[in-house]
Amino acid sequence: MSINKSAHQILDQLDFVIAQLSGDAFARHLDVLSQASIGQHVRHTLEFFLCLMDAKNEGVINYDNRNHDHLIETDVVLARSVIKSIKDFLNKEQTDFSLKLEADYQVESPDPIRINSNFYRELAYNIEHAIHHMALIKIGVRQQYPEVELPDHFGVASSTVRYQKSH
Repeated sequence: MSINKSAHQILDQLDFVIAQLSGDAFARHLDVLSQASIGQHVRHTLEFFLCLMDAKNEGVINYDNRNHDHLIETDVVLARSVIKSIKDFLNKEQTDFSLKLEADYQVESPDPIRINSNFYRELAYNIEHAIHHMALIKIGVRQQYPEVELPDHFGVASSTVRYQKSH
């Protein structure tokens, strides 16, 4: 299975869950998520993928330079449209290419660094990052919206699923 297919599966799961939420449920700030909304977690997740899409042209990826688009976190239809555009990109982008990861890990005095990377490495990171946020989304859904159906293994890493199946 290609890494693109793995990303598709994660995005399909996310789309399946948010398609079941009303706009209010998507945008509501939840105590269990430290006053974040499911929509904020979705937006954050999708914007990492959008950064990767932008990096195709620029050759540099910087996750700190996201748009923080309020509309994606409050509009389920728009969020689902963004998921579709990411999947369309992944359908077209079937080869690896070099990138520079630009990051700044200093809080007080900015000191950005550039690290050699590539598309597949960053896509793997995006998948892991998405799973992490989907685990948080699952907590919010289970507590506030128990009627929402969650796919098997939603928010669980494939390595964990394999381990659980073997024991």
